[in-house]
Amino acid sequence: MEWFLILLGCIAIYVLFLAYIRTYNPYPRYITLYGPIIGLKTENVGFFDYFRRYSGFLRIYGTIGVAMVIIVSIAMVIMLLLSVNLTLELKPEPTSLHKPQNIFLIPGVNEFVPSTFAVWFAFILTLVVHEFGHAILCRVEQIAVKSMGVLFLIIPIGAFVEPDEEGVKKASPWPRMRMYGAGIINNIIIGLISFGLMVSLIGLAVPTQEPVVVGLYQNYSAAQADVPTPSIIRTVNGETVQTSKDVSDILNTTRPGDAVLVGFDHKGEVRDYSLNVSPWPEALGEHESGFMGVYYYNGQGIIDTVRSMFSPIGIFMLLSVPFNPTMEGQYLRILGFDVSDTEYYSAPFPGYWELIHLLFWSGFINFAAGLFNALPMIPLDGGFIFKEGTERILARRGLSKYADHIVGFVSTGMIVLMVAIFALPYLFHL
Repeated sequence: MEWFLILLGCIAIYVLFLAYIRTYNPYPRYITLYGPIIGLKTENVGFFDYFRRYSGFLRIYGTIGVAMVIIVSIAMVIMLLLSVNLTLELKPEPTSLHKPQNIFLIPGVNEFVPSTFAVWFAFILTLVVHEFGHAILCRVEQIAVKSMGVLFLIIPIGAFVEPDEEGVKKASPWPRMRMYGAGIINNIIIGLISFGLMVSLIGLAVPTQEPVVVGLYQNYSAAQADVPTPSIIRTVNGETVQTSKDVSDILNTTRPGDAVLVGFDHKGEVRDYSLNVSPWPEALGEHESGFMGVYYYNGQGIIDTVRSMFSPIGIFMLLSVPFNPTMEGQYLRILGFDVSDTEYYSAPFPGYWELIHLLFWSGFINFAAGLFNALPMIPLDGGFIFKEGTERILARRGLSKYADHIVGFVSTGMIVLMVAIFALPYLFHL
C-alpha cells in the first residue's frame, strides 16, 4: 500500500510538471515534449566529431553492420513464418506468453521481465548504445547531429539522438544504410560481449557439495512421506553425510523394500523420515539397490550448461530463459532473477550475483533489441535499410515507383505475422 501511494504521488507530480511545460514552454532549448513523454536535451554534441578521425574503420564497421542486418533480417522473417506455421498446426491454448502486455520488453509491465536495477540499467544501456551508434555514423558520413537527450515518463525510459533531417535526405544510400545499421550492430555486439562476460564469470561460483533435495518423484517413498523441498540430507541410518555420493554409497547397500531413516534439514530444522525404498524407475536404468525418489540440485551441471551456451544456438537458449517453463529453464533463472538457488553456491566476491544479473539482462535486452530492429519493417532500422536497398535495386531497372508499395507490403506483412503469433491462440479457443 505504501508503494502504491508513492507511485500515485510520483504520477501526480509528473502530470503537474507536464502541464506546466505545456502551458509555459520553459527552456525550449533543453526541454521538449513527445506526447506525454518529456525529453531533456542538449545541443552540445560536438564530442561526436571525435569519432571522425576513425572514419575509415567506422565505415567498414557500418558496412559489416548493414550486411549483418540483412542476414539477421532474413533469419527473423523465416523464424516468424515458421512460428506462425507451427501455431496454425498445433493450435495451442493461449498462455501468459500471449498476453498483450508481454509483446514488448517493458520492465515491470511484461510479466517475464522484472523491474530491477539490472533490467533498467540494461534497458537504458541498450537505448544509449543504439542511439550513439546512429550519431557517430552520422558524423562519420558528415551528417549533422542537432541534439541528444533522455526521455522521461515518470522514470527514464530511453535516450535519443536527433540527426539533421535535411542532411539525412541529401546523403547517398550507403551512408544512410550504414547510419541505420550502426545501432543494430552496436546492440548485437554489446549483447555478445555481455553474454560472453557472464559465461566467463559463471565458473567462479563454487557449487555446494551438500545433497540438496529440490524435487521428489511422485509415487515413491520420499513423496509419500511428504519430505519437504528444498531440504538437505544430513544423515542416513544415523550416519552423517556431506555429499550426494555419501548418500548413494549407503543406499547402494539397500534393496527394494528396505527401510531407511533419513534426516532432512528444511529451513534449519532437521527431521527424520522413515522411508521404504523402492525399485528404480526403468528410465533411470537397472539398479539392484533401493530408490527413495529424490533428485538433487546439480550446481556444477548448471554451470557447465551455461558455459556451453556461448554459441549460435546457445545464445537463443539464453534468450529463452525468462520464458522457459521447463525444469532446466527454472534452474537457469539464477542468471537473471533473484532466486533462492544462489544459496547453493559460494560467491567469489560481494555483489557477484548482482553482476551476473546485470550482464545477463544487458546481453538479453541488447541482443533482443538488435534482432527486433533488424526486421524489414518501417519505422525500424531494418525497415529503412530494406527501403534503401529496394529503391537502389529497382532504380537500376526503372521500377522505382514500386519501391514504396513493396516496402509497405512487407512492413504490413511483418505486423500481421507478429500479431498472428499472439492473437491466433485466442482465436482458436474462443
